[in-house]
Amino acid sequence: MITIHGLKQSRALRATWACEELGLVYTFRALDAMKGELRSPDFLALNPGGKVPTLVEDDFVLTESGAIVAYLADKRPDVGLMPAAGTPERAKCWQWMLFALTELEQPLWTISKHTFALPEKLRVPAIIPTAKKEFLRAAGVLATGLGDREWLGGDAFTGADLMVGHTLAWARAFSVPWEQPTLDAYAERVLSRPALARASAKEQAA
Repeated sequence: MITIHGLKQSRALRATWACEELGLVYTFRALDAMKGELRSPDFLALNPGGKVPTLVEDDFVLTESGAIVAYLADKRPDVGLMPAAGTPERAKCWQWMLFALTELEQPLWTISKHTFALPEKLRVPAIIPTAKKEFLRAAGVLATGLGDREWLGGDAFTGADLMVGHTLAWARAFSVPWEQPTLDAYAERVLSRPALARASAKEQAA
């Protein structure tokens, strides 16, 4: 049985969304950061970093949302959430998944840390305009890469779209705008997927 440990409204949604896209049976275990559950001995034994999502399947533990999405996708290669190994399509999928993590997400995480995540005495509000500028630049690269295609890989929705789409939803939630109209339509396509709605509902019910 697959168990996804996560906070509600966090990167853990990437993992549960992937499970829903793939039709995998899983359990979402909601943790409460305010109660210190991310720093509990039991959870730190699974993930010493105290971060989410953390996947547990029997004796196997996996962390980092991109790795989890790719691992889950390989359980159902027929679905095509990750293209076949050794293909250019697979490489491109990884390119955009890593771009989501290293370029598109990081300015948003900087904004989060210096808005609410860090203790107030450690926040540096003056960095937020720079982070917003970095996000705009990354969004421009994304829009260029997407072009006039429906999905980042072309005709099929993949893990790249899942990772990027979740990050764009994060930007919307924090009122961090982008300037490219093509990304408006793309975000609507990604974020209207029924699998995401199912994952969100299961998360909220946990």
